[in-house]
Amino acid sequence: MLDHVSIGVRDLAAARRFYAAALEPLGYRAVHDSAESVGFGGQEAQFWLNPVARPVPADPESGLHFSFVAPTPEGVDAFHRAALAKGGKDNGKPGFRPDYGAGYYAAFVIDPDGYRLEAHCQVPE
Repeated sequence: MLDHVSIGVRDLAAARRFYAAALEPLGYRAVHDSAESVGFGGQEAQFWLNPVARPVPADPESGLHFSFVAPTPEGVDAFHRAALAKGGKDNGKPGFRPDYGAGYYAAFVIDPDGYRLEAHCQVPE
C-alpha cells in the first residue's frame, strides 16, 4: 500500500549513521545519499530521512512507530544490538510476542530523534 515514508531528523549525519547500522542486519542500505536526504531500502529507497528544524515531537503515547521486516530472528537481534550501540534506547528486547500472533518475533527501540522503531519476522511453528 505505501510507497515510502519520510521522517524529519535534527542531525542528518547522526541519523544516517544510526539507521545504516540498525538497518544493515535487516538487509537494507542507503540507496540514495546526499546532503539533503538519505533513502534506505533494498532495491529502492522506501524509508527517507530529511533534515528539518522541527521534527515531529516524540510522543510515546501516540501509537506511531515504524516496523521493518527482518529476514530472521538473528536479524531482529542484530538490529536491536546495532541500534543500541548507535545511540538508540531499548523499548522492548528481542523475543516472541504471542499477543501479536503465533511466531511473531520482534524487538523495539527508540531512535535518537525519539521515533519508535520495530524489527520483526514471522517464525514458522
